[in-house]
Amino acid sequence: MLKTTSLALALGVWYGLTLATCAAETVAVELQTNLGNILLELDRERAPLTVDNFAGYVRRGFYDGTVFHRVIRDFMIQGGGYDRLDGEKVKPGMGAIRNESANGLMNVKYTIAMARADHPDSATSQFFINTAIHNIHLDRGNAPDGVGHCVFGKVIRGYEVVDKINAAAVRPQSGTVASQPVEPIIIVKAVVIGDVR
Repeated sequence: MLKTTSLALALGVWYGLTLATCAAETVAVELQTNLGNILLELDRERAPLTVDNFAGYVRRGFYDGTVFHRVIRDFMIQGGGYDRLDGEKVKPGMGAIRNESANGLMNVKYTIAMARADHPDSATSQFFINTAIHNIHLDRGNAPDGVGHCVFGKVIRGYEVVDKINAAAVRPQSGTVASQPVEPIIIVKAVVIGDVR
């Protein structure tokens, strides 16, 4: 869990909770969307490369103005790769990172994981939040390729926002993007709330 520090007290109260600057093992990120805010607690102890990669994109403002471009009800909501002004164009990210799916974290409801292509070590900027009770077929050892998708954190505030996105009406196919929401669901801004680096 996030630990309260003097910095957190200086920042004040956020949504009725004392804001916490994260311990060395955790990083907190807030996704401010047009449907409400989602607070994530990222696990640097178990997924250090993945968390540092994601937090790096956040700090550079990469996710600002991107959309949740893929919503499959009661499965997952995916974002982090498409600009809201052009839902058909992938936003170029940085290099791919090593898959840390062997960390013991599972693809259960309200966890965040990295999206990737066929190659296990192909994740860059895109991520998804699980909306199924347990997407067991995405876990290491259960996935078709045996590797699966790396979970690197969880939602700790804004579950109702995730549920709202999960229930969004989608187009069956829009160009190259399947299950794209009819009304854009925008990450207006992503912010690192606190860490110790």
